[in-house]
Amino acid sequence: MVREPYHECNYLLKTLNQYKMKKIFFIVAIIVTSLVQMSFAQSPTAESTAILTQYYAVKDALVSGNSSLTAVKAIELIKAITDADLPEANRVALLKDADLIAKSKDLKKQREYFSDLSENMFALAKAQKLSSDLIYKAYCPMAKASWLSSSSAIKNPYYGSSLLTCGKVVETLK
Repeated sequence: MVREPYHECNYLLKTLNQYKMKKIFFIVAIIVTSLVQMSFAQSPTAESTAILTQYYAVKDALVSGNSSLTAVKAIELIKAITDADLPEANRVALLKDADLIAKSKDLKKQREYFSDLSENMFALAKAQKLSSDLIYKAYCPMAKASWLSSSSAIKNPYYGSSLLTCGKVVETLK
């Protein structure tokens, strides 16, 4: 069958338009998928928020100088870590640190272990959004250690009441 030039032109235009529409649809689908994935990646989960909340509770117990309360709060942190969907390396490191704090009744040792816990929490906070609020990383030059806080006000967990305001905010995570 021989097509007339007019019909041939219409057929080519229709085919070209279908091709363009498919290409546009494909590009839009990729963009929408990327935006949805980014919004999920940037939203803190209830489990990750619970980990940060329990970490803050351990920090506050250390600030108060109460080793028994610190151990109890570390056990609650262990439960929050266990319940959360975390990368295995983060989970293992956090569980190890929190377990050492929970098993110790010596405030000085708990504070030493808290230093490692804080570094591992900071690594997690940088890799995964843990809160919709700001997270402050503070540093104590006397202890040569950092901690995370929900406030820019300094309350030093390494020295408690003896050097409560020793330190400064060195980084803020949004």
